[in-house]
Amino acid sequence: MDLDALRACVHCGICLPQCPTYRVLGEEMDSPRGRLYLMRAVAEGRLTPSATFARHMDLCLACRACETACPAGVPFGSLLEQTRGQLTRQGLTSRPRLLERLLYLLLPHPGRIGVALAAVRGWPGRGLRRRFRNSGVWRLVPRLAAMEALLPDDIPQAASLPRFTPARGARRGRVGLLTGCVQRHLCPGVGPDSVRLLSLAGWDVVVPGEQGCCGALELHGGRLEAFRRRARTLAAAFGDDLDHIVTDAAGCGSAMKEYGHWIVELSGVAQRVRDVSQLLVDADLPLGRLDTTATYHDPCHLVHGQRLRGEPRALLARIPGLRLEPLAESDLCCGSAGIYNLLEPVLADRLLDRKVDRIAATRARIVVTGNAGCLLQIARGCRARGLDIEVLHPVQLLARSVAAGDRSR
Repeated sequence: MDLDALRACVHCGICLPQCPTYRVLGEEMDSPRGRLYLMRAVAEGRLTPSATFARHMDLCLACRACETACPAGVPFGSLLEQTRGQLTRQGLTSRPRLLERLLYLLLPHPGRIGVALAAVRGWPGRGLRRRFRNSGVWRLVPRLAAMEALLPDDIPQAASLPRFTPARGARRGRVGLLTGCVQRHLCPGVGPDSVRLLSLAGWDVVVPGEQGCCGALELHGGRLEAFRRRARTLAAAFGDDLDHIVTDAAGCGSAMKEYGHWIVELSGVAQRVRDVSQLLVDADLPLGRLDTTATYHDPCHLVHGQRLRGEPRALLARIPGLRLEPLAESDLCCGSAGIYNLLEPVLADRLLDRKVDRIAATRARIVVTGNAGCLLQIARGCRARGLDIEVLHPVQLLARSVAAGDRSR
């Protein structure tokens, strides 16, 4: 444990209003300042890790909003990951072990996700699914209900991306695209739109076929050895001839940009990682007119983890005709946070309700956000409220604008 980083906290409390769990629960030990106090007490030998200690760490969403607010630059995210790593080694957790184990056996494996979704898609059928969902039986198993509720009524087919797409127009270089484990199955429109836009922006786009998980879930859950194995395997899938490795999922990008912190030999890989918005923001895209309103939700691991707040908004502002309505508390977590909404559904739902309230107040027709977890979580909240609002990734709205331009020419 990095004691110097822990001792950098001066207990000023500026982080408290930025912390989602503190705002909901109002408990000091469920704030960044309280958690850092507990971490330091354990690191200095004044406190023995216990189930109560684990509970305060498990309740954190790891959104890292406290890092953005902290004037002392305390690296809360990596300290939490180190602490969770210690708890994992000691077998201390407040979460249901079987469900957590099943999630880690499923979600970092795109092939297994595809098999599971095919089974749900084929049986028991859309109508039966809806009747079962409305029957009240799910209330007996809230964590499984939370998982089922994230799935759209019509589960899409996974996207198939070309291994290579050449640049169009003036060539700027060569990039590799990460397809994401969940995103390729449940948000299949994002990858093809990223490829098209990057090509239009002048990049040759390579999509390695054998790429696996980036390890983000395991990193945030403190399963550090599993994270390191996945990171090394994924890095090997992307060649040294690439100028950049592009992600269009904020959680994946944040984890990959930190590879060098955890695995020194992957520092060069980490330095080449870019969010798709970073490579598109200054590109000359042939955008057409979209007369509609949208609002933007900041994914935690884009705005706090990667410190990218302006690039997505600058891209959306370039779409002719689009009115971008400001979203109150746009950088407050929606409750998704990787698998948090499946393991802590009650608290996650309170955050989702707050987010949907703010979205409804904008009266926008479209919510835009750049992370698969946020896309699924916010879409779920809008469906539950009966709101007629589309939830799209920025590249999907940009691609729609490009298509409008093509039709007008």
